[in-house]
Amino acid sequence: MSQLHGRPLLISDCDEVILHFVTHFAQWVEEAADLVFALDTPGFAGALRSRDGQLVPEERVWPLLEMFFDGEMHRQNIVPGAAEALAEIARHADIVILTNIGDAYEANRVAQLEAFDIKHRVLCNRGGKGRPVSELIESMRPSATVFIDDLSVHHESVANHAPDVWRLQMIAEPRLAASTPPAEHAHARIDDWKEALPWILARLTGQEPGGDEDRRP
Repeated sequence: MSQLHGRPLLISDCDEVILHFVTHFAQWVEEAADLVFALDTPGFAGALRSRDGQLVPEERVWPLLEMFFDGEMHRQNIVPGAAEALAEIARHADIVILTNIGDAYEANRVAQLEAFDIKHRVLCNRGGKGRPVSELIESMRPSATVFIDDLSVHHESVANHAPDVWRLQMIAEPRLAASTPPAEHAHARIDDWKEALPWILARLTGQEPGGDEDRRP
């Protein structure tokens, strides 16, 4: 691999990192399908249930998510501090929003973020994020990279495909955060942008101060 030489790079998830999602999805799915989304249940798959407590089969979950993204993205609001933090990070690094929704929703996601004055490259993805993160690094050659996501599965994927990337877990919804343990393959767990900003900037600029929250898996 050739020497890394580009600007530092932040690769960030969108839902439940930059924009709130689960509370709005929970409200909509109750209205539209009479289903209950338990915000205090770790993991998305086990949180969606019928009124009598029956688990909703996985094959029903994706169509419901697609219905939400088809017509309900306007419900989503920005996570406090996200826009300000991203504006500061953009002074030092390039930013790519890597979002796990289908390509059909890319234009809507771009417009949704621009409404909050967040104007960065958006990439849609399905499945683990390790491969697209590795491809971004290969094409952009950043001097340092920080990856942010709420889901443990993506931290594991990035650890496998791009182990030199700094990985920060962030879960913006407090009830979901309280019931979700730290991701094993993340270097740190910080659920607030104001607290996360110094951690991110230090790693993007190569300062990397130590602390109890730092841990290389």
